[in-house]
Amino acid sequence: MAGAGMASLGAWVPCRRWSKAAVFGFHRGFTALFKRKPEGTPRWLPACRQKTSVSFLSRPDLPKLAYKKLKGKSPGVIFIPGYVSNMNGTKALAIEEFCKSLGHAYISLVFSLVPLLKKNSYEMVHMAIGKWFLDVLSPCLTMCCDTQILVGSSLGGWLMFHAAIARPQRVVALIGVATAVDGLVTQFNQLPVEVKKEVETKGVWAMPSRYSEDGVYHLQYSFIKEAEHHCLLHSPIPVNCPVRLLHGMKDDIIPWHTSIQVADRVVSADVDVILRKHSDHRMKEKADIQLLVYTIDDLIDKLSTVVN
Repeated sequence: MAGAGMASLGAWVPCRRWSKAAVFGFHRGFTALFKRKPEGTPRWLPACRQKTSVSFLSRPDLPKLAYKKLKGKSPGVIFIPGYVSNMNGTKALAIEEFCKSLGHAYISLVFSLVPLLKKNSYEMVHMAIGKWFLDVLSPCLTMCCDTQILVGSSLGGWLMFHAAIARPQRVVALIGVATAVDGLVTQFNQLPVEVKKEVETKGVWAMPSRYSEDGVYHLQYSFIKEAEHHCLLHSPIPVNCPVRLLHGMKDDIIPWHTSIQVADRVVSADVDVILRKHSDHRMKEKADIQLLVYTIDDLIDKLSTVVN
């Protein structure tokens, strides 16, 4: 685990295919992740401006799924967003540009029915973790390469583990950002008994969130009950691929201890937890994004080495 030495990261930028001395590994020190920018080299992050157009996947008996896709080589990278999906967010665009520069396939998506969140949360009667899980499986099965690295942000980190369990031959690595495994259920169970009874009676939970314009998200009680069927932390998580969990220690929504719990439950022996001391739940600062991209790059290198 590491979180030190990041304050001065503004003077550093990603550089694809560094020398072997910069191979990702905590035994070499956290600063080995970064290489000083050569003179005259343009900064990388501002280059994340070109946008891939949005398409829609038609699925029998399921809503159309909005997605963005880049064709490319394996392993592909699939970005699974959090509760409020955004294909043009900082993390999504950074990963897209990174994959574009390397020629790797890339997909980002918006969960079905999530756009209703900003419109009227009470309309989200059919929202369910299980249905969003199917949203994740769709690109895994039909739209990407034979092998994929899944990058899950917040609730997307929960869903990526389910996808890895369901498709172990296709999912070759996982990267969680503020991974919210069992998050909504844990938050609900921590409420006072009288509050939970009120939610059960009214059928709606006004979940406080500083990321909502209204200060709350209105979740159906049925959504919480359905989510209970998809909890993972109660038993070993049967995932054997490499797992990297990035988490901010200032996260006031999903405590960083959650990533420690996940790492402990995952069966794989190749698991790293990386803590960012001053990052919050969104992990969208420049240093956070650079760390995320370095982590993806390292796993691509690692997987290529294994194959070769």
